[in-house]
Amino acid sequence: MSANRSRAWRRFKDRVNKGKGMGSDALFKPEKKWKLMFFRKSKLARAKQLGFDYPVKGQRQWLDKELLPDE
Repeated sequence: MSANRSRAWRRFKDRVNKGKGMGSDALFKPEKKWKLMFFRKSKLARAKQLGFDYPVKGQRQWLDKELLPDE
């Protein structure tokens, strides 16, 4: 492998690899604001990534779930 890699070569490789996630900016960025996420499926996936339950259950819902007999 030759060491004759010039600035032009690096710019060319940057353009080639830009769509493969190796560029300076990513093409896909997940939404950070819940109000901008439209579909329930995407909200569930994002909540799973962040590590919390969605939709958020209130204290009454948790108590009702615990008091119900197992079926």
